[in-house]
Amino acid sequence: MNLELDLQIACDPLGLPEARLFRQWASLALRDHRDEAEMTVRLVDESESTELNHRYRGKNRPTNVLSFPADVPEPIDLPLLGDLIICRQVVSREAQQQQKAELDHWAHLVIHGTLHLLGYDHIDDRDAQQMEALEIALLAELNIDNPYR
Repeated sequence: MNLELDLQIACDPLGLPEARLFRQWASLALRDHRDEAEMTVRLVDESESTELNHRYRGKNRPTNVLSFPADVPEPIDLPLLGDLIICRQVVSREAQQQQKAELDHWAHLVIHGTLHLLGYDHIDDRDAQQMEALEIALLAELNIDNPYR
């Protein structure tokens, strides 16, 4: 897997996972889908997450991960995948509330968001089961327990 990942840190960097881990997690999610991809992972604070969540989803609160697939016109063959926006405070708070290791939650959200960029979704039950099963299998390869328990 040839992944060009642009990691943007727009929040306090103290305690964030290492850059190589973001690449590892995204590459794992892409492994069986793409040979080449370009994507951005932007780590933000609650104010930017709230602003984007409100603008694009109509929800006036921060969220853990937002996925913005690249909109490449059909005849153009580029490896552009899209952008993930991840809110560090929400990740930390959710990990604590769900009694998960924070690093494991980061891995889950990067994989989850990357699968969204690939077109997976969880709007209906069947799609949710398919996406969750794939997430569980990928996380198991990292020795991370089922996050949906």
